[in-house]
Amino acid sequence: MNVSQITVTPDPYAPFRLSQGFRAGDLLFISGQAAIVDRGKIVGVGDFDAQAAQAFRNLERVLRAGGSSLANVIKVTIFLRDMANFPKIVELRGRYFTPPYPADTIVEVSSLYSPDALIEIEAIAVADGAIERR
Repeated sequence: MNVSQITVTPDPYAPFRLSQGFRAGDLLFISGQAAIVDRGKIVGVGDFDAQAAQAFRNLERVLRAGGSSLANVIKVTIFLRDMANFPKIVELRGRYFTPPYPADTIVEVSSLYSPDALIEIEAIAVADGAIERR
């Protein structure tokens, strides 16, 4: 099986010594995407909506770099600092994903990589052209 690292430039994760993701055959495994931009700076400190939008933009960027898209996501895990934002996640799933919606796990955690981070999203997707929906 062909396995390749997914990279983006600039890579805000480089300082953290981790990969944005890997493509293994027609599957993509995407690292948790948070509300960070170049050099790991968090955007929207204290603003869940701004952080969630940036996390989804980052997820989409890495998926595209790996030859996929949000439409091909089959599994997401969403980490929230406050489960009170769950209704917003339901709304965001409708904005960023299409039916059939991906399998999902949502977990409240006491902390993420930074005390300012409010959300992180990791995903598994299928490469463009390799998916056949039924």
